[in-house]
Amino acid sequence: MEILRTPDERFAGLPGWSFAPHYVEIAGMRMHYVDEGPRDAPPVLMLHGEPTWSYLYRRMIPLFAGAGFRAVAPDLFGFGRSDKPADRAAYTYLAHVDWLKAFLAALDLRGITLICQDWGGLLGLRLVAEEGDRFARVVAANTFLPTGDEPENPAFLKWLKFSQEVPELPVGGIVQGGTARGISPEIRAAYDAPFPDERFKAGARAFPALVPITPDNPASAANRAAWAALERFEKPFLTAFSDKDAVTAGGEKPFRRRVPGAAGQPHVTIGNAGHFLQEDDGEALAAAALRFMAG
Repeated sequence: MEILRTPDERFAGLPGWSFAPHYVEIAGMRMHYVDEGPRDAPPVLMLHGEPTWSYLYRRMIPLFAGAGFRAVAPDLFGFGRSDKPADRAAYTYLAHVDWLKAFLAALDLRGITLICQDWGGLLGLRLVAEEGDRFARVVAANTFLPTGDEPENPAFLKWLKFSQEVPELPVGGIVQGGTARGISPEIRAAYDAPFPDERFKAGARAFPALVPITPDNPASAANRAAWAALERFEKPFLTAFSDKDAVTAGGEKPFRRRVPGAAGQPHVTIGNAGHFLQEDDGEALAAAALRFMAG
């Protein structure tokens, strides 16, 4: 299997990005992660989604580390500074779950507060369901856990069609379009940095088509089992969605209704924020998480 690695110089001088890189080998590939704050402190695990990388959390990482937590933000394989299989077939829902399980085991993370958005939730909530003993609480932001049993959001179907048909996947432009407040050309370029050319985008191309939108999807049964586990999850569970995301609008309701740990929590809506609410107001999301953790 051909493995691509983005040259380090692509990540030099990115605005707001001064974190030392860390790496762990998983399945013969190198996974990158940010690791800030005391190593013996309770970890805050920040999982990005499509088509971003840990750069998405650059304004939140110092806030968690500054509050005395261990701030950990990995790049999924195919994204950021992590290795990128060139063959799109290497990327499956199950493979991503297994790779993240190996990451948790390699760092032996326990007592985790999970912050998850977009595919960070589709993957992170599977981790919570399948390795619940590692987690202390969850903050779900602009995400969902689909099984294919429910009608799919038209906005998602439009995105799926675009992502599979556009000749060149405009990663930075996608992030810009998913914000309510916009991003600068320099920040847009930082999201393009991991992808020198289209060969590096196999993982980003694959993700939208991996979302279970039919009941017989290969991931549907495992996601139904994950929902069954979440319906028994009594640890604190917070939803922090934004008010201007067409893709996940209303997605907080099933979590609040079905997850016991969500009852009575100080759920928040981040105002004037789009799908990538970390870009629009990462400080507000971090503040809500810190209040939740203190409670």
